Amino acid sequence: MSESTNTLRNPARERMQSGGVALGMGLRTSRSVEVAKLAKAAGFDWLFIDLEHNAMSVETAQQIACAALDVGIAPLVRVPEGEHGLAGRLLDGGALGTVMPHVQNAAEARHIVDLQKYPPLGHRSVSGAMVHFDFRPVPSKEVIASLNAACLVVVMLESAEAVDRADEIAAVEGVDVLLVGSGDLSTDLGISGDVGNPKMRTAHEKVIAAATKHGKWAGCAGIGPQEVITGYIEMGVRFVLAGNDVGLLMTAATQRASALRAAPLGVPATAARR
Repeated sequence: MSESTNTLRNPARERMQSGGVALGMGLRTSRSVEVAKLAKAAGFDWLFIDLEHNAMSVETAQQIACAALDVGIAPLVRVPEGEHGLAGRLLDGGALGTVMPHVQNAAEARHIVDLQKYPPLGHRSVSGAMVHFDFRPVPSKEVIASLNAACLVVVMLESAEAVDRADEIAAVEGVDVLLVGSGDLSTDLGISGDVGNPKMRTAHEKVIAAATKHGKWAGCAGIGPQEVITGYIEMGVRFVLAGNDVGLLMTAATQRASALRAAPLGVPATAARR
C-alpha cells in the first residue's frame, strides 16, 4: 500500500493481471497467524480462509487476514452459502475478497456484488478506521475506490446448472473470478471425485470461455492430482486453489514417514562389538 495514494495491493489480482496464475492455499485446521508467513514463504499468492467447512471463529479468521495483509499475501474468505453479513464483517476486518459458494445464476451474482462492492458498483456499507489502511484516517472516497479496485469477488460454480449459466454469471459487473468447485460439481454430474473426467473438462471449457469473453478469470478448486490441475491451467484457468493445509501436511508427512520406514536397517555399532 502507498502512503501517498492510499492504494491497496492484492497480490492475487496482480498476478492474474500480469498473465500469471494466482495460487491459493486453503486453511481447514490452521488457527495461528504464522500460517500467513508460511504460505507466503512457500510461494502462494492468496489464502483461502474456509469458514464453510470448518469451525474456525470469525475472530481467528480476521486475525489471520490481518497477518496476511502485513506479509503481502491476499486473504480471501469463503463463508457459508447466503451468509452475506458474515462476508461483510470479514471484508471490513481485513479480507481482500470473498469466495461465495453455490452461485447458480446471474441474479445471485448481482446480489453478491451489490453487498460486497461500494457505490457505484454496489451498496456495501462504509466503515471507518480500516485495518487495510493500518487504521490511518483515509478519506472515504479513497477507501471506496481502493477497496473496490483491490478486493476480489469470487463466485463458485458447483452444479451443472451453474456451469450452463456461466456466460450470464460472467457478464455481471463486479464479478472477478468464476471458480469451479470440483467436489460438488463432479457429484452433481454423477462422477463424484473424478475431477479429470471428460465431463469436468467440458465444464471447465465452458467456464473458461465465459470468463474470457467477459474479461474475467476462471478458477479451479477441489482437485488433488497435480497433473489434472496443470491440465486445467493449460486450458486457461488462472485462479487455482492448489490444496489445503490438511492435504499438504498429510502428503508431505506420509511421504517422509514411508521413506524412513523403508530405509535399510544397519547394525548398530554397539551391537557389532558384542
